[in-house]
Amino acid sequence: MATKKIDQPIIDYEVLRSRAEPAAPTEASAGNQEPAIEHMHEQLQRPEALQGSTYKIKTPLSEHALYVTINDVILNPGTAHEMRRPFEIFINSKNMDHFQWIVALTRIISAVFRKGGDCTFLVEELRSVFDPRGGYFKRGGRFMPSLVAEIGDVIETHLREIGMLEPQQLDEHQQRFIAEKRAEFEGGGPAANNGEGERGAAFPEGALLCHKCQTKAMIEMDGCLTCLNCGESKCG
Repeated sequence: MATKKIDQPIIDYEVLRSRAEPAAPTEASAGNQEPAIEHMHEQLQRPEALQGSTYKIKTPLSEHALYVTINDVILNPGTAHEMRRPFEIFINSKNMDHFQWIVALTRIISAVFRKGGDCTFLVEELRSVFDPRGGYFKRGGRFMPSLVAEIGDVIETHLREIGMLEPQQLDEHQQRFIAEKRAEFEGGGPAANNGEGERGAAFPEGALLCHKCQTKAMIEMDGCLTCLNCGESKCG
């Protein structure tokens, strides 16, 4: 590298940046950058107020209902990345028989919510719990294998409402198929009840349990079992 002799006094200097070195962001360019997207994580501090929904569970196992409250936190409010995520769950009832395990269950579920990531697996885990004394039918003929399973059903309903699970809807072909089957069946005799002895309810009397949607809506027509709730058919 060649040297250069300086004959005059130095009055000013500056550091020349290497061409490979990136330029420092200016104040204007820094202002144009979008803020980082906030995701659910366990270090997230609980806001002073949360939005929530409360669901009622009434089973034939107890004279007192359970009330399930799920509170959500709003992440990135007012932006294109705004999302609603479950933060905590509470279950209250006058029936104190199940107090200990209900408190334990709500604390564990709340911890899973705050951990972040995909919490939808909780639905299947809870719905696969069976009561050794046997399950029960909800109003409308839906079978619940246990109280824990119905709590899982409530969580599924909530996750669908806030957009974490896709809405469970039948397509037009399935809806038309079910409507035709129901009209054909009811044309041969009056629709009776949902298996709970209530006249004029959702599904015909004597309907069998559908193992796909767990609803007493399976009827036999032309030698083929067909579900009037989800469209499941033993004939394909």
